[in-house]
Amino acid sequence: MSSSNLTRYAWLSIAAALATIALKGWAWHLTGSVGLLSDAIESFVNLAGAIMALAMLTVAAWPADDGHAHGHGKAEYFSSAFEGLLIFAAALSIIWAAINRLRDPQPLESVGVGLIVSALASLINLGVARVLLSAGREFHSITLEADAHHLMTDVWTSAGVIVGVGLVMLTGWWWLDPVIAIAVAGNILFTGWMLMQRSADGLMDASLPAGQVARIEELLDVYRADGFGFHALRTRQAGRRAFITLHLLVPGDWTVKQGHDLAEKLEEELRSLVPNLHATLHVEPIDDPASMADEALDRGP
Repeated sequence: MSSSNLTRYAWLSIAAALATIALKGWAWHLTGSVGLLSDAIESFVNLAGAIMALAMLTVAAWPADDGHAHGHGKAEYFSSAFEGLLIFAAALSIIWAAINRLRDPQPLESVGVGLIVSALASLINLGVARVLLSAGREFHSITLEADAHHLMTDVWTSAGVIVGVGLVMLTGWWWLDPVIAIAVAGNILFTGWMLMQRSADGLMDASLPAGQVARIEELLDVYRADGFGFHALRTRQAGRRAFITLHLLVPGDWTVKQGHDLAEKLEEELRSLVPNLHATLHVEPIDDPASMADEALDRGP
């Protein structure tokens, strides 16, 4: 599925965010709980993140052009980085509201109805998160995966808030409400940090996951057993697309066609291991010492 077709999932996330904002805002209005307020604020982050995801999935679907020969897939990383920044801003606003309430604890009202409304909003997020996570993994979209993980964090956050506010109602410890809100803020700060770290890895051309690299090496070992050689294996992930460059060493007396046919066969097998892969193989004679002279890269010791 193309990135343009993935935008329907972003629209689903936007609809869910609007619904949960309305429900959680109502729950906060009924109870006056800053714990529930913190939950509602995070839904605004969900909405902004979903809108950004829609924009970046649209950009990622643009075809390659003269100025972007490798396509626009990295646009997806901007979405998760933006969502991480929004989470940081939301967490700070939650902490500010919670500290003010901690200084002046207040009783809560209509807690039962408010918790039911909040639970309904959480069920909506849970259903949408499962859909987005499944689609993200199937179509290898970091944007959908990031949105799904954020929504799941929201679900667990809401569960903690519901339990905490229920304890406030049972115990009468009004100070517990802002403490719960601060705990929620700490949790979403961690989520924001993880999203930003993953985006930074993508923008810095991080290698493919270790599991995929291990499967690639297993495939190359099969060819090594037949007398072929390899070096200069380099991998990177760019949004939904993966890239591999590799030097393939073949007998020096082979024809160009023989080397080309082997490279084509290997590329096909690599694409079966790594979805959305673009592979570039350089064929060299195995008995020429100059073949082992790798392309220079700025590498640490």
